[in-house]
Amino acid sequence: MSDTMKATRLHAFGGPDVLVYEDAPKPQPKEGEVLVRVHAVGINPPDWYLRDGYNALPPEWRPQVSFPLIPGTDISGVVEAIAEDVERFSVGDEVYSMVRFPGDLTGGKAYAEYVCVSASELALKPAGIDHVHAAGAPMSLLTAWQFLVELGHDEPNPLQPDRHRPVPLEGRTVLVNGAAGGVGHFAVQVAKLKGARVIAVASGKHEALLRDLGADEFIDYTKTAPEDLVRDLDLVVDNVGGAAAARFLRTLKRGGALFPVYPLGFAGAEEAASRGVTVSATQVRSSGAQLLELAPLLNDGSIRVVIDSTYPLADASKAHARAGQGHIQGKIVLTVE
Repeated sequence: MSDTMKATRLHAFGGPDVLVYEDAPKPQPKEGEVLVRVHAVGINPPDWYLRDGYNALPPEWRPQVSFPLIPGTDISGVVEAIAEDVERFSVGDEVYSMVRFPGDLTGGKAYAEYVCVSASELALKPAGIDHVHAAGAPMSLLTAWQFLVELGHDEPNPLQPDRHRPVPLEGRTVLVNGAAGGVGHFAVQVAKLKGARVIAVASGKHEALLRDLGADEFIDYTKTAPEDLVRDLDLVVDNVGGAAAARFLRTLKRGGALFPVYPLGFAGAEEAASRGVTVSATQVRSSGAQLLELAPLLNDGSIRVVIDSTYPLADASKAHARAGQGHIQGKIVLTVE
């Protein structure tokens, strides 16, 4: 058995070109861990936040890193080896996971042929979908699920003093902004699955897909600002977030809620209070238990993973360049030979 593997690593912060495909030490599972032979890797915004040195975070939040490091969290693959104390998995099992997030902001080490995963963060891959689609699910789908359905943990909320609480969805009207992206296309489906009337906001080229995923109404933001068009909403899930999220406050009824998936920079707290609107966010966390719960929904097509594009692991820099262009439809996935 070789003690090296191929991986895509960072030796410095910067643009997509700092991602280097090279030999790296092959990890060995420690207590409570499973070694997974990776078949596909889903890429997510924290991957490029890490790559550029977390410039968007306040300096005191930026993790201390030592190079070289392997980015990435979302994997689908096959169990290669298990620690002696792991009982729930066997060699040969097909599995998927979001690895070490947010516990290790210095990278979950997923951009590689092999990765060690805590058994608590792992679940059997849905048999009805392939590795590419399974790798596209974990972070984005867990984000939508933890925001909209069930937090699934008791960890303190780093983004606000109070615990995030999902709101009832059945019979409610939910607007999803940035509806075609990774989290957005799952938020549309989860809200619909839970009985909401869903209004999807994206550019016009995504309308057919989003209606196919269950959106009841569609707003092309390139033609009309959604905040000028709708009123009396129960919930807005803003996948763009940031300072601009405050524009949605006037679309909500008193007692409604605004969930900015990216809450940093939000500047509408006083207006929200005066309108009787709750603003809440959470930090997605790894959960094998929730991935296990979600697997049947992925398996039978109740929730679909939309793939924007795929790239070989060796071309991770091209995948990051694609991400930088924006207007992603669903997920970008790396394939591992």
